[in-house]
Amino acid sequence: MQMHLMTHPESLAIARLDPGVEPTWDWTAGPFASLSRSLQETSIVGLASAVPDGVLTEGPFRVVEVAGPLAFDAVGVMAEILTPLVPAGISVLALSTYDTNWILVPEGEITRTCEIWRKARLIVTPTVLTGRSGS
Repeated sequence: MQMHLMTHPESLAIARLDPGVEPTWDWTAGPFASLSRSLQETSIVGLASAVPDGVLTEGPFRVVEVAGPLAFDAVGVMAEILTPLVPAGISVLALSTYDTNWILVPEGEITRTCEIWRKARLIVTPTVLTGRSGS
């Protein structure tokens, strides 16, 4: 079965806080939000516009959703998505939820990334149809 990827139009960022620190902003809005904790840091992925000034961030990113739900025993999903990007030197961040995988693509690379995926025979569609061409 052919992989189907769906691009979301919103700009996202990944923010870093010290370990154990709770975000003071509403980080839950948007098409994808995630909070991860380790002993070294707290990381938040969410709408770039919601992150307060002064917080360490990377981005903006566009999030790409793998059509799911995906079976837990599915093998090679991320390899199929990421392998075509390696020769082009496109660095992405990958995250998973219970149902599917999400790829954060640098906003300036989203058009080129989608072209590469289409050449690799992946189905890439926007989540919002506008009648205009584009990613």
